[in-house]
Amino acid sequence: MSTGDTGDTGDTGEIYRVDWLPGTDVLHGTCHCGAEHAAQDPIEMWEWMLGHPDGHRTRGSTS
Repeated sequence: MSTGDTGDTGDTGEIYRVDWLPGTDVLHGTCHCGAEHAAQDPIEMWEWMLGHPDGHRTRGSTS
């Protein structure tokens, strides 16, 4: 199961992906920059997703 990766990136071009790991209660999130996070609580996962990008570079960024 995957959510958030609909192909429509809106105005920012950022894609956030959350996968459920079958057989567990674990959600695995991947930020547009490639950072990853695992959590059992969906609220915790989305808070990380929405708060995580502050202060880091996107893939391919050199500045």
